[in-house]
Amino acid sequence: MTIHSLLTPENSTVILIDHQPQMTFGVTSIDRQTLINNTVGLAKAAKIFNVPTILTTVETKSFSGYMWPQLLELFPDQTPIERTSMNSWGDAKFVAEVERIGRKKLVMAALWTEVCLVFPAIQAMEAGYEVYAVVDASGGTSQVAHDAAIQRIVQAGAVPVTWQQVLLEYQRDWAHRETYDAVMGLVKEHSGAYGVGVEYAYTMVHGAPPSNEKVHALTHA
Repeated sequence: MTIHSLLTPENSTVILIDHQPQMTFGVTSIDRQTLINNTVGLAKAAKIFNVPTILTTVETKSFSGYMWPQLLELFPDQTPIERTSMNSWGDAKFVAEVERIGRKKLVMAALWTEVCLVFPAIQAMEAGYEVYAVVDASGGTSQVAHDAAIQRIVQAGAVPVTWQQVLLEYQRDWAHRETYDAVMGLVKEHSGAYGVGVEYAYTMVHGAPPSNEKVHALTHA
């Protein structure tokens, strides 16, 4: 039995595939605002831990539109690898970038799950890479399509993960103070009830001032 070791910032690459408007329009397997929240959360996690991140898009100007601005703003020095192929692994520039980075664990999220995630995931595994599919930063044209796609790549050897799991797997130990504050900031911004709980614990249990400066000003007026 193959045991996939834990993800670390040093052993993995994050790959974001086709998070573009036309692809987003077709997603019905997940609420699209939640999808954006999760994907941006994953991208910010990669930034916090300095994990190499590959951005790639398909037919930007002729059909799909530009990659979400929230992602482009996080990586201002990167130009997404532009493709004509639905399958990222069929693009020589994309594969060359994966090989240049040289890490065997690929944390992948894509639109749509049943095409743009399945195709490169299977071929990457055939090429000897481990694939960790971020299921809640990917979306399919139906729940059936998304679920069947995840089942297919899991049967092929991929590991399903969530964006928050990746974040906390990178942090691993709260004694890692160099990333603690940034992780907590990300949790408060993107982790819903978990983030609200963190803010409550900071302010009501430990007596910290509210994160929002306006709230702090009002409470001390």
